[in-house]
Amino acid sequence: MPPPLPRPLPARYRILPALSFLFLASCADLSPKSVQMNYPEAKRVEVTDTYHGIEVADPYRWLEELDAPQTRRWIEAENRLTREFLSRLPERPRIRKRLTELWNFERYGVPWKQGSRYFYSRNDGLQNQSVIYVQERLDGEPRILLDPNTLSRDGTVALSGSAVSPDGRYFAYALSEAGSDWKRWKVREIATGRDLPDLIRWVKFSNVSWSADGRGFYYSRYDEPRDEAQLKAVNYNQKLYYHRLGDPQARDRLIYARPDHKEWSFDAIATEDGRYLVIEVQKGTEQNNLIYYKDLSREGSRIEPLIDEWKADYTFLGNSGSRLWFLTDDSAPRYRIVGIDPADPRPEQWRQVVPERSDTIESASFMNDGFIITYLHDAWHKVVIHPLEGGEQELQLPGIGSVTGFRGESGATETFYGWTSFNTPLRIYHLDLTTGESTLFRAPRVRFEPDEYVTWQVFYPSRDGTRIPMFISHRRDLDPDGHTPTLLYGYGGFNISLTPWFSVRHLAWMEMGGILAIPNLRGGGEYGRAWHEAGIKTRKQNVFDDFIAAAEWLIANGYTSPGNLGINGGSNGGLLVAAVMLQRPDLFGAVVPSVGVLDMLRFNRFTIGWAWESDYGSPQDPEEFKALLAYSPLHNIREGTAYPPTLITTADHDDRVFPAHSFKFSAALQHAQGGDAPILIRIETRAGHGAGKPTAKRIEEATDILAFLHHFLFSHR
Repeated sequence: MPPPLPRPLPARYRILPALSFLFLASCADLSPKSVQMNYPEAKRVEVTDTYHGIEVADPYRWLEELDAPQTRRWIEAENRLTREFLSRLPERPRIRKRLTELWNFERYGVPWKQGSRYFYSRNDGLQNQSVIYVQERLDGEPRILLDPNTLSRDGTVALSGSAVSPDGRYFAYALSEAGSDWKRWKVREIATGRDLPDLIRWVKFSNVSWSADGRGFYYSRYDEPRDEAQLKAVNYNQKLYYHRLGDPQARDRLIYARPDHKEWSFDAIATEDGRYLVIEVQKGTEQNNLIYYKDLSREGSRIEPLIDEWKADYTFLGNSGSRLWFLTDDSAPRYRIVGIDPADPRPEQWRQVVPERSDTIESASFMNDGFIITYLHDAWHKVVIHPLEGGEQELQLPGIGSVTGFRGESGATETFYGWTSFNTPLRIYHLDLTTGESTLFRAPRVRFEPDEYVTWQVFYPSRDGTRIPMFISHRRDLDPDGHTPTLLYGYGGFNISLTPWFSVRHLAWMEMGGILAIPNLRGGGEYGRAWHEAGIKTRKQNVFDDFIAAAEWLIANGYTSPGNLGINGGSNGGLLVAAVMLQRPDLFGAVVPSVGVLDMLRFNRFTIGWAWESDYGSPQDPEEFKALLAYSPLHNIREGTAYPPTLITTADHDDRVFPAHSFKFSAALQHAQGGDAPILIRIETRAGHGAGKPTAKRIEEATDILAFLHHFLFSHR
């Protein structure tokens, strides 16, 4: 996925969607036509639901019970079948060796400064988790502050959040285990490296914001779930608390809760001057939010509404005295920056400092009496430094790519950012805000030559004529011949923009001689609110049409052919590739849906799935139900159809997109398959939706996916 936004993501972005077998194939002959599959038995049961008078069968409902003995036996049998198949692919050992070489390079996270200290992450290459370092001066000697690799033997305990106290004395950090969204927050004294006894549990989809005095922090949590429901139970009724250092969690002060709105969630940001607590109120992944605030300078002050209507998106950036700065699409579908005074928050009294432009503002940071603004220009980044008092300077970037960073206190005169592209890992720059000059700070040494790869952008018409941008990357010496193996990757949802980013897996694919194509589908945020809303709810088919049109354009323009074209996407992108494969099975040579949302009639019944109704719609709404049923992958499998080779991937601890989506889809597709191509499912153990996955597991997963794609897409040349 693309790099994260410079500040902690709003909540809506943190919640984003004894059996036998027989394998008959030899190591020497694994062509699609030679493979005969005898899939693990998956019983079909009589389970039917009625939606708006329509009966819908769900014969694999039993696979929703993840820990039931029959489900565990099915998982083990499917994994054996998949391992046996993948282990026989002749290119797999070479691919694994090369991926390990490519992954083994030193890489840094974007540093930030808090108080007088500098903080950053570093991975020496093959460490399962990156290590957090701290140093007293920019040119000082770094020391390890936290090494997550020491917390578990298999590297599955990951750092999943952090916040340094305003004085730079304490480091609050979150740990997640086996990829779960559940986090445990702890506090470390930076000078000594000693952990305090403080422990905060049952936190999900929440930032941590220190109070200005550094004595505690604000956070949001859910009630403790039953043990058996931790990975499945629906997440409602988040509450906002304040934790004072040294207190047990049971004594934490409840700041705000809304039991009358169980779907509301809260991100609290304490202003640096200690004057305000700003509360961003979210409702699932909806792009509209509310803003409440508390005047901390007045003892006993109440929480008051600043924006109390669900009409637009507001992200708090910082404050200048009583004026609160927000990035918003209120009256500006491609965003603007305004200042609001709580004493008179009427829109006609807002101060606009950065107006809407033709390019969409993706993010902004407030520091040095101005804003550092990241714009989306046809799905790649431009950066502008905009002082409060007018005048601006565009930051000179190396080329078409993505930036991340610009983190720091509002009075900072220096900051850092990273730049990346499809052929360049993250390069770190130091930015002097007094002069506007950038200096290269860290650049990774890699085991390939970036200049041997090229990227350009094309635009193609979708089914309804909408102009869609697409990035195309490959080796510079490659001359597409109409049968070049091509990987088409997509997402298309939740206002997420796919800007250029470096992926070892994608680089390895291009090194093999494959083309990488990434279209910017509707449903994303590349062109503001209208672009996003054109791909949601009853308009979701537009996203699939955009993706199909990308495939057809690549074929019509002599890049590839159906037999050489593979598709891949994860989460909402897993839904995308599964739905498109079912609608056009003739168009693709291999399909890899990863951790996908695949049962569109029950997605809202597990963990945080209900929050995605803002994009998908609700099965309880008659019109939205019709649209969901029309494309839901689980419900559009047609028995006897020859589907292309498919490798479904998921994880047993995925509590974001419940793994039963993939389980049920796999069983149904195996049952219906009318052709010879294999339908496989790869179920990772002690892993979740993707965040925090150890490097070793990432390499193994990438090896399996690339070996699968190489086997089927290169065999047609």
